[in-house]
Amino acid sequence: MENPDAAAAEFTLGSTYLNTASCGVLPRRAVAALEALAGELAAGRPGGAGDYGTVGAVRESFAALAGVDTGRVAVGSSLATAVGLVAQSLPPGAEVLFPEGEYTSVVTPFTARGDLKPRYAPLEGLADAVRPGTALVAFSAVQSADGRIADLAAVREAAAAHGARTLADTSQSAGWLPLCAGDFDYTVTVAYKFLLGLRGVSFLTVTEEAQRTLRPLFAGTFASADGALYGPARELAANARRFDESPAYPSFHALVPSLELLAETGTETVHRHVTGLARRLREGLAERGHAPVPGESAIVSVPGLADRVPALAAQGIVTAARAGGLRVSFHLYNTPGHVDRLLEALD
Repeated sequence: MENPDAAAAEFTLGSTYLNTASCGVLPRRAVAALEALAGELAAGRPGGAGDYGTVGAVRESFAALAGVDTGRVAVGSSLATAVGLVAQSLPPGAEVLFPEGEYTSVVTPFTARGDLKPRYAPLEGLADAVRPGTALVAFSAVQSADGRIADLAAVREAAAAHGARTLADTSQSAGWLPLCAGDFDYTVTVAYKFLLGLRGVSFLTVTEEAQRTLRPLFAGTFASADGALYGPARELAANARRFDESPAYPSFHALVPSLELLAETGTETVHRHVTGLARRLREGLAERGHAPVPGESAIVSVPGLADRVPALAAQGIVTAARAGGLRVSFHLYNTPGHVDRLLEALD
Protein backbone atom coordinates (compact mmCIF):
# COMPACT_ATOMS: atom_id res chain seq x y z
CA MET A 1 0.00 0.00 0.00
CA GLU A 2 2.18 2.84 -1.23
CA ASN A 3 -0.74 5.27 -1.47
CA PRO A 4 -1.11 7.20 1.81
CA ASP A 5 -4.68 8.09 0.83
CA ALA A 6 -5.63 4.42 1.09
CA ALA A 7 -4.15 4.26 4.58
CA ALA A 8 -5.90 7.50 5.54
CA ALA A 9 -9.23 5.77 4.86
CA GLU A 10 -8.52 3.64 7.96
CA PHE A 11 -9.15 6.64 10.22
CA THR A 12 -12.18 8.64 11.29
CA LEU A 13 -11.01 11.99 12.61
CA GLY A 14 -13.43 14.21 14.48
CA SER A 15 -11.08 17.19 14.37
CA THR A 16 -8.06 18.60 12.62
CA TYR A 17 -5.77 16.41 14.66
CA LEU A 18 -2.14 17.55 14.52
CA ASN A 19 -0.80 16.08 17.74
CA THR A 20 0.57 12.58 17.09
CA ALA A 21 3.73 13.48 19.02
CA SER A 22 1.51 13.43 22.12
CA CYS A 23 -0.77 10.55 21.17
CA GLY A 24 -1.56 8.79 17.91
CA VAL A 25 -5.02 8.08 16.54
CA LEU A 26 -6.28 4.50 16.44
CA PRO A 27 -7.14 3.12 12.99
CA ARG A 28 -10.53 1.49 12.49
CA ARG A 29 -9.05 -1.99 12.53
CA ALA A 30 -7.49 -1.39 15.96
CA VAL A 31 -10.78 -0.10 17.32
CA ALA A 32 -12.49 -3.23 15.97
CA ALA A 33 -9.93 -5.46 17.70
CA LEU A 34 -10.49 -3.66 20.99
CA GLU A 35 -14.26 -3.87 20.69
CA ALA A 36 -14.07 -7.57 19.91
CA LEU A 37 -11.87 -8.22 22.94
CA ALA A 38 -14.11 -6.11 25.19
CA GLY A 39 -17.14 -8.08 24.04
CA GLU A 40 -15.43 -11.36 24.77
CA LEU A 41 -14.36 -10.15 28.20
CA ALA A 42 -17.91 -9.07 28.97
CA ALA A 43 -19.11 -12.55 28.03
CA GLY A 44 -16.48 -14.32 30.12
CA ARG A 45 -13.60 -14.97 27.75
CA PRO A 46 -12.10 -18.44 28.34
CA GLY A 47 -8.56 -17.12 27.95
CA GLY A 48 -9.01 -14.24 30.35
CA ALA A 49 -7.86 -10.72 29.54
CA GLY A 50 -5.92 -11.70 26.46
CA ASP A 51 -3.53 -14.24 25.00
CA TYR A 52 0.21 -14.40 24.69
CA GLY A 53 0.02 -14.95 20.95
CA THR A 54 -0.75 -11.25 20.50
CA VAL A 55 2.44 -10.37 22.38
CA GLY A 56 4.45 -12.56 20.01
CA ALA A 57 2.78 -11.01 16.97
CA VAL A 58 3.52 -7.50 18.22
CA ARG A 59 7.13 -8.38 19.00
CA GLU A 60 7.64 -9.80 15.49
CA SER A 61 6.00 -6.81 13.80
CA PHE A 62 8.05 -4.29 15.75
CA ALA A 63 11.27 -6.23 15.12
CA ALA A 64 10.57 -6.09 11.38
CA LEU A 65 9.83 -2.36 11.54
CA ALA A 66 12.98 -1.72 13.61
CA GLY A 67 15.16 -3.89 11.38
CA VAL A 68 16.36 -6.28 14.08
CA ASP A 69 15.98 -9.93 14.97
CA THR A 70 13.02 -10.78 17.19
CA GLY A 71 15.39 -12.10 19.84
CA ARG A 72 16.67 -8.57 20.41
CA VAL A 73 13.25 -7.16 21.37
CA ALA A 74 11.87 -7.02 24.91
CA VAL A 75 8.37 -5.75 25.59
CA GLY A 76 7.27 -3.63 28.53
CA SER A 77 4.86 -0.96 29.64
CA SER A 78 6.54 2.44 29.59
CA LEU A 79 9.53 4.44 28.43
CA ALA A 80 10.85 5.18 31.92
CA THR A 81 10.77 1.49 32.87
CA ALA A 82 12.77 0.48 29.80
CA VAL A 83 15.28 3.29 30.33
CA GLY A 84 15.45 2.44 34.03
CA LEU A 85 16.53 -1.09 33.23
CA VAL A 86 19.52 0.30 31.34
CA ALA A 87 20.23 2.89 34.04
CA GLN A 88 20.43 0.24 36.73
CA SER A 89 22.96 -1.76 34.71
CA LEU A 90 25.65 0.94 34.89
CA PRO A 91 28.41 0.85 37.50
CA PRO A 92 28.58 3.66 40.10
CA GLY A 93 30.37 6.73 38.80
CA ALA A 94 29.64 6.02 35.13
CA GLU A 95 29.32 9.10 32.92
CA VAL A 96 26.12 9.43 30.89
CA LEU A 97 25.91 12.06 28.15
CA PHE A 98 22.56 13.64 27.22
CA PRO A 99 21.43 16.40 24.86
CA GLU A 100 20.37 19.60 26.58
CA GLY A 101 16.60 19.72 27.01
CA GLU A 102 16.21 15.96 26.54
CA TYR A 103 12.86 14.34 27.41
CA THR A 104 12.59 13.74 31.15
CA SER A 105 11.97 9.99 31.00
CA VAL A 106 15.24 9.52 29.11
CA VAL A 107 17.21 11.44 31.74
CA THR A 108 15.63 10.93 35.16
CA PRO A 109 16.12 7.13 35.50
CA PHE A 110 19.86 7.89 35.42
CA THR A 111 19.93 11.01 37.59
CA ALA A 112 17.60 9.45 40.18
CA ARG A 113 20.28 6.90 41.03
CA GLY A 114 22.42 9.61 42.55
CA ASP A 115 25.73 7.84 41.90
CA LEU A 116 26.15 8.41 38.16
CA LYS A 117 27.76 11.39 36.40
CA PRO A 118 25.31 13.09 34.03
CA ARG A 119 26.71 15.49 31.46
CA TYR A 120 24.87 17.61 28.88
CA ALA A 121 25.70 19.02 25.46
CA PRO A 122 23.76 20.79 22.70
CA LEU A 123 22.07 18.31 20.37
CA GLU A 124 24.05 19.61 17.40
CA GLY A 125 27.31 19.01 19.27
CA LEU A 126 26.39 15.72 20.93
CA ALA A 127 28.80 13.60 18.87
CA ASP A 128 31.67 16.01 19.54
CA ALA A 129 30.97 15.86 23.27
CA VAL A 130 31.59 12.11 23.55
CA ARG A 131 34.92 11.50 25.27
CA PRO A 132 36.95 8.51 26.51
CA GLY A 133 35.31 8.56 29.95
CA THR A 134 31.75 8.44 28.57
CA ALA A 135 29.99 5.17 29.37
CA LEU A 136 26.68 5.84 27.60
CA VAL A 137 25.12 8.39 25.27
CA ALA A 138 21.35 8.57 25.87
CA PHE A 139 19.29 10.67 23.47
CA SER A 140 16.12 10.86 21.41
CA ALA A 141 16.42 10.25 17.69
CA VAL A 142 13.82 12.99 17.26
CA GLN A 143 13.43 15.59 19.99
CA SER A 144 10.02 15.70 21.64
CA ALA A 145 10.15 19.43 22.29
CA ASP A 146 10.76 20.69 18.76
CA GLY A 147 11.20 17.79 16.33
CA ARG A 148 14.91 18.22 15.69
CA ILE A 149 16.53 15.05 14.34
CA ALA A 150 19.81 13.94 15.91
CA ASP A 151 22.81 13.18 13.72
CA LEU A 152 22.43 9.46 14.32
CA ALA A 153 25.45 8.35 12.31
CA ALA A 154 27.78 10.89 13.95
CA VAL A 155 26.69 9.94 17.49
CA ARG A 156 27.03 6.25 16.73
CA GLU A 157 30.50 6.66 15.27
CA ALA A 158 31.72 8.90 18.10
CA ALA A 159 30.44 6.48 20.73
CA ALA A 160 32.14 3.54 19.01
CA ALA A 161 35.41 5.47 18.78
CA HIS A 162 35.42 6.11 22.54
CA GLY A 163 34.04 2.77 23.72
CA ALA A 164 30.69 4.22 24.84
CA ARG A 165 27.34 2.54 24.44
CA THR A 166 24.30 4.24 22.94
CA LEU A 167 20.66 4.41 23.96
CA ALA A 168 18.29 5.97 21.41
CA ASP A 169 14.70 6.84 22.27
CA THR A 170 12.76 6.30 19.05
CA SER A 171 9.32 7.09 20.47
CA GLN A 172 9.00 10.19 18.25
CA SER A 173 10.48 8.55 15.17
CA ALA A 174 9.51 4.86 14.97
CA GLY A 175 6.88 4.49 12.29
CA TRP A 176 7.87 7.44 10.08
CA LEU A 177 11.67 7.84 10.18
CA PRO A 178 13.63 5.00 8.55
CA LEU A 179 16.32 3.78 10.94
CA CYS A 180 17.77 0.48 12.14
CA ALA A 181 17.57 -0.20 15.87
CA GLY A 182 20.55 -2.51 15.52
CA ASP A 183 22.77 0.53 14.98
CA PHE A 184 22.50 1.24 18.71
CA ASP A 185 23.18 -0.82 21.82
CA TYR A 186 19.71 -0.01 23.12
CA THR A 187 16.59 1.59 21.70
CA VAL A 188 13.47 2.39 23.68
CA THR A 189 10.08 3.09 22.12
CA VAL A 190 6.53 3.61 23.31
CA ALA A 191 3.68 2.52 21.05
CA TYR A 192 1.07 5.21 21.65
CA LYS A 193 2.52 7.85 19.36
CA PHE A 194 3.55 7.19 15.75
CA LEU A 195 2.97 3.43 16.11
CA LEU A 196 -0.75 4.19 16.53
CA GLY A 197 -1.25 2.15 19.68
CA LEU A 198 -2.41 2.64 23.25
CA ARG A 199 -0.46 3.37 26.38
CA GLY A 200 0.81 0.21 28.04
CA VAL A 201 3.23 -1.06 25.39
CA SER A 202 6.91 -0.23 25.13
CA PHE A 203 9.84 -1.85 23.36
CA LEU A 204 13.46 -2.25 24.37
CA THR A 205 15.91 -3.50 21.76
CA VAL A 206 19.22 -4.83 23.03
CA THR A 207 22.25 -6.04 21.08
CA GLU A 208 23.53 -9.49 21.95
CA GLU A 209 26.63 -7.96 23.55
CA ALA A 210 24.61 -5.55 25.70
CA GLN A 211 22.29 -8.36 26.79
CA ARG A 212 25.20 -9.90 28.68
CA THR A 213 25.49 -6.91 31.03
CA LEU A 214 21.82 -5.91 31.36
CA ARG A 215 20.20 -7.16 34.56
CA PRO A 216 16.67 -8.65 34.26
CA LEU A 217 15.34 -6.65 37.21
CA PHE A 218 11.67 -7.18 36.36
CA ALA A 219 11.90 -10.88 35.58
CA GLY A 220 8.64 -12.73 36.15
CA THR A 221 6.53 -15.39 34.49
CA PHE A 222 6.93 -13.88 31.02
CA ALA A 223 10.72 -13.66 31.29
CA SER A 224 11.21 -17.34 32.09
CA ALA A 225 12.30 -19.88 29.52
CA ASP A 226 9.53 -22.37 30.29
CA GLY A 227 6.67 -20.18 31.53
CA ALA A 228 6.54 -21.86 34.95
CA LEU A 229 3.88 -20.26 37.14
CA TYR A 230 5.09 -21.14 40.64
CA GLY A 231 8.36 -20.94 42.47
CA PRO A 232 11.49 -19.33 41.11
CA ALA A 233 12.03 -19.60 37.38
CA ARG A 234 14.48 -22.41 36.72
CA GLU A 235 15.87 -20.57 33.72
CA LEU A 236 15.29 -17.20 32.06
CA ALA A 237 14.81 -16.81 28.31
CA ALA A 238 18.09 -16.93 26.41
CA ASN A 239 17.42 -13.73 24.46
CA ALA A 240 15.97 -10.25 25.15
CA ARG A 241 12.68 -11.82 26.23
CA ARG A 242 14.22 -12.26 29.69
CA PHE A 243 13.76 -8.50 30.10
CA ASP A 244 9.99 -8.67 29.39
CA GLU A 245 7.43 -7.23 31.75
CA SER A 246 3.95 -8.65 32.23
CA PRO A 247 1.98 -7.46 29.16
CA ALA A 248 -1.12 -5.25 29.22
CA TYR A 249 -3.08 -7.50 26.88
CA PRO A 250 -5.74 -5.05 25.59
CA SER A 251 -3.03 -2.64 24.44
CA PHE A 252 -1.25 -5.46 22.62
CA HIS A 253 -4.50 -6.58 20.97
CA ALA A 254 -5.03 -3.07 19.61
CA LEU A 255 -1.44 -2.76 18.44
CA VAL A 256 -1.43 -5.88 16.24
CA PRO A 257 -3.62 -4.31 13.51
CA SER A 258 -1.95 -0.91 13.85
CA LEU A 259 1.48 -2.38 13.16
CA GLU A 260 0.00 -4.38 10.29
CA LEU A 261 -1.25 -1.12 8.75
CA LEU A 262 2.16 0.51 9.10
CA ALA A 263 3.83 -2.55 7.53
CA GLU A 264 1.37 -2.52 4.64
CA THR A 265 2.01 1.18 4.04
CA GLY A 266 5.79 1.10 4.50
CA THR A 267 7.99 3.46 6.49
CA GLU A 268 9.30 5.16 3.36
CA THR A 269 5.74 6.01 2.27
CA VAL A 270 4.86 7.35 5.71
CA HIS A 271 8.09 9.35 5.76
CA ARG A 272 7.42 10.90 2.36
CA HIS A 273 3.85 11.80 3.35
CA VAL A 274 4.52 13.36 6.76
CA THR A 275 7.66 15.26 5.79
CA GLY A 276 5.83 16.63 2.74
CA LEU A 277 3.08 18.01 4.98
CA ALA A 278 5.64 19.39 7.43
CA ARG A 279 7.49 21.09 4.58
CA ARG A 280 4.24 22.67 3.38
CA LEU A 281 3.61 23.99 6.89
CA ARG A 282 7.13 25.39 7.32
CA GLU A 283 6.93 27.18 3.99
CA GLY A 284 3.52 28.62 4.83
CA LEU A 285 4.72 29.77 8.24
CA ALA A 286 7.77 31.45 6.73
CA GLU A 287 5.57 33.30 4.23
CA ARG A 288 3.61 34.67 7.18
CA GLY A 289 6.69 35.91 9.02
CA HIS A 290 7.10 33.04 11.48
CA ALA A 291 10.35 31.17 12.06
CA PRO A 292 9.65 27.45 12.59
CA VAL A 293 12.48 25.18 13.71
CA PRO A 294 14.14 24.08 10.45
CA GLY A 295 14.63 20.49 9.35
CA GLU A 296 12.95 17.54 7.65
CA SER A 297 11.00 16.24 10.62
CA ALA A 298 7.36 15.17 10.90
CA ILE A 299 7.24 17.39 13.98
CA VAL A 300 7.15 21.16 13.47
CA SER A 301 7.76 23.62 16.28
CA VAL A 302 7.08 27.35 16.08
CA PRO A 303 8.84 29.20 18.93
CA GLY A 304 6.77 31.79 20.71
CA LEU A 305 3.35 30.56 19.63
CA ALA A 306 2.55 28.22 22.53
CA ASP A 307 -0.19 30.59 23.69
CA ARG A 308 -2.16 29.94 20.48
CA VAL A 309 -2.90 26.30 21.40
CA PRO A 310 -6.16 26.95 23.35
CA ALA A 311 -7.61 29.18 20.60
CA LEU A 312 -6.74 26.59 17.96
CA ALA A 313 -8.38 23.87 20.06
CA ALA A 314 -11.54 25.97 20.24
CA GLN A 315 -11.62 25.82 16.41
CA GLY A 316 -11.17 22.05 16.40
CA ILE A 317 -7.45 22.13 15.60
CA VAL A 318 -5.54 19.94 18.04
CA THR A 319 -1.88 20.87 18.60
CA ALA A 320 0.42 21.04 21.63
CA ALA A 321 2.45 23.59 23.56
CA ARG A 322 5.99 22.42 24.26
CA ALA A 323 9.03 24.37 25.50
CA GLY A 324 7.40 27.71 24.65
CA GLY A 325 6.54 26.71 21.11
CA LEU A 326 3.50 25.58 19.16
CA ARG A 327 4.16 21.94 18.27
CA VAL A 328 2.47 20.30 15.30
CA SER A 329 2.97 16.68 14.24
CA PHE A 330 1.73 14.73 11.23
CA HIS A 331 0.77 11.15 10.41
CA LEU A 332 -1.07 9.18 7.74
CA TYR A 333 -4.45 10.65 8.67
CA ASN A 334 -3.35 14.19 7.92
CA THR A 335 -3.84 16.01 4.62
CA PRO A 336 -2.71 19.25 2.93
CA GLY A 337 -6.12 20.62 3.88
CA HIS A 338 -5.20 20.24 7.56
CA VAL A 339 -2.05 22.27 6.98
CA ASP A 340 -3.97 25.01 5.18
CA ARG A 341 -6.64 25.14 7.89
CA LEU A 342 -3.97 25.62 10.55
CA LEU A 343 -2.29 28.40 8.57
CA GLU A 344 -5.60 30.16 8.07
CA ALA A 345 -6.37 29.89 11.77
CA LEU A 346 -2.98 31.36 12.64
CA ASP A 347 -3.70 34.27 10.31
